[in-house]
Amino acid sequence: DIIARYGADTLRLYEMFLGPLEQSKPWDTNGIDGVHRFLKKFWALYYGADGLRVTDAEPTAEELKSLHKLIKKVGQDIEGFSFNTSVPAFMICVNELTAAKTTSRPILRDLLVVLSPFAPHITDWLWQALGEEGSIVRTDWPQYREEYLVESQVRYPVSFNGKVRFNIELPADMPKEEVEKAALSATEAARWLEGKTPKKVIVVPGRIVNVVL
Repeated sequence: DIIARYGADTLRLYEMFLGPLEQSKPWDTNGIDGVHRFLKKFWALYYGADGLRVTDAEPTAEELKSLHKLIKKVGQDIEGFSFNTSVPAFMICVNELTAAKTTSRPILRDLLVVLSPFAPHITDWLWQALGEEGSIVRTDWPQYREEYLVESQVRYPVSFNGKVRFNIELPADMPKEEVEKAALSATEAARWLEGKTPKKVIVVPGRIVNVVL
């Protein structure tokens, strides 16, 4: 009945989503709609009102980060039989790629491969639609690359006397002295400095800036 209404891929994903494989769990169909909506959102990455929307656009840094974070997570989950934690990871990745309006073939191709053990029917169909040869189940698993997971920007909370007043985005490799200058010269800083000279500025690289007045 569930396959007739939602499709086999929805049932497969939902069974894995229920909890750890080795534990018993009560059967509850209340969450099936959510998994089904996820597959519809996943489909919308590939097809829009005008048909196939996949292009040869170069992947952005954020798209690569989303994909490779997923490849790493799902690869580890499969090795550990933790399929239930992979499903939320898929949902997060698809949400990020949807927000980024991703159309890049390299991203969407590898996304298909990673989802294929969980939802083989929809992924194999889309695999053929992309013009790929053979079945997706015979395709090599994509290797994640750690360099795509390195943060290029850091969001610093800037505190005045221990209270966070604003945040500032800065390059992750910016020296402490430059971070201090950027924080103090930010437009929002003037309101809290009130013309005073800070007694001390504490910079914890990659974490926080605290200005003591």
